Amino acid sequence: MRAQFIDFWYYFKQNRGALAGLAVIFIFFITALLAPLFAPHNPAQIFPEHLLQRPFFFSEQINLFLGSDDVGRDLLSRLIYGARISMGIGLLVVIFSTSIGTMLGLISGYVGGRIDWFIMRVVDMMMSLPSILLAIFVVSVLGPNLLNGIIAVSVVAVPSFIRIVRASVLEEKKRQYVMASQTFGSSHWRILFINIFPNVLAPLIVQATLGFSDGILNAAALGFLGLGAQPPTAEWGTMLADSRAYIESAPWLVTLPGLCILMVVLAFNLLGDGLRDAFDPRLKK
Repeated sequence: MRAQFIDFWYYFKQNRGALAGLAVIFIFFITALLAPLFAPHNPAQIFPEHLLQRPFFFSEQINLFLGSDDVGRDLLSRLIYGARISMGIGLLVVIFSTSIGTMLGLISGYVGGRIDWFIMRVVDMMMSLPSILLAIFVVSVLGPNLLNGIIAVSVVAVPSFIRIVRASVLEEKKRQYVMASQTFGSSHWRILFINIFPNVLAPLIVQATLGFSDGILNAAALGFLGLGAQPPTAEWGTMLADSRAYIESAPWLVTLPGLCILMVVLAFNLLGDGLRDAFDPRLKK
């Protein structure tokens, strides 16, 4: 195990983009975990005398470092607490979608037959719709709030995990070690979870990393449309929606949450590319 990790790290660190993405993700995770320590104010605290105050690089006043929104709330504090909510959404989406998608993918690929046909037809129907449209449909049925937004984004992400795991299981079933386990009379559960599942982890980890960024992006889109987190929750997508009316008069209200979303999504995509290159022996130089 140690030798495998050393080999993985050797190839992973060759990708500078992946290292940069990992560093950005680490910074945002620490910021999210320690939000009460880093945030100068409560994200819901209102300063009536500082409505739409400009950030420090546009104004000489630095009492609110990144300025304030239309009701006088500190923008820096809301961005910091927004990192906690957005990163938490991404983590929950990955946990839910990975668990469900992995189980269904393992069953579909290993059992085959009518069960495989039924699962894959449902996956095809779900993937035939745009992801954001499917998420909007689920939220419309459940009702607009943060929890239902997480459920909707998780449902949208499940088909990708099913297809990834199923393809890996179909490939692993042909290996000699699986045939040897069947010859020795091993149970189907042992073959599936002890023999096959560990060899499916590499593509699953890569997909989970990319699913993290998709979860944050889709949750922000739902929040922007008013179907995810509801005001006054400090969530990046909701902050973008609240600041649409001030895109010309106070552009920092739109720019700063948008930059946070951009940086996190880009960092996870870079990390996913680095993990794929490090796990796939065909891509190693």
